[in-house]
Amino acid sequence: MSESCNSRHFSWLMKSCFPNQNHKSLIITPQQLNPAVPLTLSSLPDDLLLECLSRVPSSSLPSLSLVCRRWFYLILSPSFLLLRHQLRLLHHSVFAFSATESGVFAATLSFSLPDHCHAAAWELSLCLPMNAASLHGVSRLVSVGPRVYMIGRDSMLRYNTWTQHVSAKSPMLFSRKKFAAAVVSNKIYVAGGSRAASAVEEYDPESDTWRVVAYSQRRRYGCVGAAVDGVFYVIGGLKIGGACADGVGRIEAHVYASSMDLFDVEARVWLRSRAVPGGGCVVAACAVAGYVYVLTSHAVELSFWRFDARRKSGGCGGEGFGEWCRMKSPPMPTQIRLDGTVRFCCVGVGDNKVIFVQVVGCIDDLLRRSGRSQRGFKDGLVLVYDSDGGEWSRAPDLPEVIRRVACVSVEC
Repeated sequence: MSESCNSRHFSWLMKSCFPNQNHKSLIITPQQLNPAVPLTLSSLPDDLLLECLSRVPSSSLPSLSLVCRRWFYLILSPSFLLLRHQLRLLHHSVFAFSATESGVFAATLSFSLPDHCHAAAWELSLCLPMNAASLHGVSRLVSVGPRVYMIGRDSMLRYNTWTQHVSAKSPMLFSRKKFAAAVVSNKIYVAGGSRAASAVEEYDPESDTWRVVAYSQRRRYGCVGAAVDGVFYVIGGLKIGGACADGVGRIEAHVYASSMDLFDVEARVWLRSRAVPGGGCVVAACAVAGYVYVLTSHAVELSFWRFDARRKSGGCGGEGFGEWCRMKSPPMPTQIRLDGTVRFCCVGVGDNKVIFVQVVGCIDDLLRRSGRSQRGFKDGLVLVYDSDGGEWSRAPDLPEVIRRVACVSVEC
């Protein structure tokens, strides 16, 4: 082989790189195409079909899921969720769930605008005329991706916000009421709310199975849950004691409302419990961007606290972990009297929003008790706290049909 490239060699090389346009084997006529193979969207392989479906607006996803079984399962696949995330088509929404004797109702408040302001109004996203007695008034909501799990005392439902499909799932191993629930690494953890057991249960959505992973140091009733950096927080509530001295086995509940227990899910150990500064009764709590936000009641006023829960994600290697900081209290309308009947549901949205929904505490009830027929402020107040600016704002009230709700933040 020659060490140099002369003009003749270079001409041959160039011709070999560019095929002859007049060669008959390169010309494809319409007669050569196979007419028996239809060129439709469904004929595409799964990866290309996912690329197409992932670009469809969220409002059209329920219709797409009804086209065929293949499309339904593609929309439920982790690959579809990943593509939607990469395309920045996922938006945060607050999902409010209400189970009554007449059926199951749900409404959604979307935070899809560029500046993350709240939407103009709530949208009714689910209305099922079904008997949900075990879910009525005691449900807890958690979300895993676009799926919302409605956990009741003796049953559990899963609602897919994309397909609007509701399915029954395995109930908890122990019957619970007013318990703590949170999601860590796409698995659901529950604790408290049971007189018979102190077990902490873990639910695997992939296998639809529950198992006991630990036992609580304290048995709490009426507690709430949150999760940050692999730690499951069991916050507030009443501490369930043992049997009385008279031997009848009656359970006594002792106030244990201003503290929280910390369970390390990976290590399967309990960390040191923490108490909210200033005491008070915890009425709501949630996690946002490495912090746990806690709202406490002092009978005549509310206080709002932030707990630094960044053990791993903090910029200083977790040095601020465990520090409390008092935040600006929520501005309550004058129609709402702050007493023991006022209850809130709290959810974190994105990286900088804390949403408080008034669940109980209707001024109409107070007016009726005083003998006046005047119509006052109802439950359903929605307040938004911006953690970046430290300011509160008012969001649209809940629809009339949605009352005594449980709420959750969903990215869908």
